[in-house]
Amino acid sequence: MNTELQTGTPSFRQLQNLIQGGTEVELKLVTNDLLVGKVRWQDDVCICLMDHYDQQTMVWKQAIAFLKPKP
Repeated sequence: MNTELQTGTPSFRQLQNLIQGGTEVELKLVTNDLLVGKVRWQDDVCICLMDHYDQQTMVWKQAIAFLKPKP
């Protein structure tokens, strides 16, 4: 299993742009749960989402159905 970050991929760059811009996102999980917050960091298997209460939630990427910027 390759554990090195694939920094050249479009999905990595898109997430980095959301992190750097402090953009709020909606993150829908495969369980149908919806999380809202700002992406703080990413690694090869997880992302960290910070909600409105400054609560961090670590989400495994394999559990994500979709992620989109909030309008």
